[in-house]
Amino acid sequence: MERPCYIMEHDEEYFRLDLKTDRPSVDKQARWAGIRPGMRVADIGCGSGKTTSHLHKLIKPGGEIVGVDVSTSRISHAIEQYGTSGIEFVSRDFYAPLDDLGTFDFVWVRFVLEYHRATSRDIVENLTRLLRPGGILCLIDLDYNCLTHFGLSARLENAINGILGNLEKDHDFDPYMGRKLYSYLYDLGFRDISVDVGMHHLIYGELNEVDAYNWTKKVEIAAKNSGYCFDEYDGGYDEFVEEFKMFFADKRRFTYTPIISCRGCKP
Repeated sequence: MERPCYIMEHDEEYFRLDLKTDRPSVDKQARWAGIRPGMRVADIGCGSGKTTSHLHKLIKPGGEIVGVDVSTSRISHAIEQYGTSGIEFVSRDFYAPLDDLGTFDFVWVRFVLEYHRATSRDIVENLTRLLRPGGILCLIDLDYNCLTHFGLSARLENAINGILGNLEKDHDFDPYMGRKLYSYLYDLGFRDISVDVGMHHLIYGELNEVDAYNWTKKVEIAAKNSGYCFDEYDGGYDEFVEEFKMFFADKRRFTYTPIISCRGCKP
């Protein structure tokens, strides 16, 4: 399978990933999924390595974790910032077999499948091979990703819908991935499947620095990479970005994004 281009690729992506990674959320999700000390864990699409480091703390003592990401630059960053005893980082393409990494008690796939709409189920099936019988697969992704705002002008709403439409059609992005995760585990025969739905983004009133940076980068990078033409704006892309920033800085703005977590045991 050919890997699609990552729509958020830019020189500071490792910084955005580090900044937006929230340890309490990671800990809560991983504990809910069944992570525990002594496990051998795979963090698939580990990005900057910060989440891998958080997960490692949950499997001590005696556990070990392997962070897997296709980006050699982000793996280098992960090794430099988070490399320690019990953590291994490898640059590998999860479209290909990963059997040489051995078997795992727990495989974590968070905010990954949304970038692989057409092949997401195949990826999950491939990753299932990494689990020992009885091992846990935890899939976590967003639903209505970047689509749930109130207070948008008509042209801004139209542009956002157009951008997401282009990303779906031309860049293999799936803003509705979260709702599909249960069916992947069900179809693969996983046992003891559990599902949890919560809020990933819930933004109103004063805008904090992390949300401001994260959403500005989403708009600047993904919108530009989408290929959308921005016909609503005489000033094109640049005028769109400025209007979005003004909207997002307005305390009246309301934005939310559901997050869906699904876990099951390999038969």
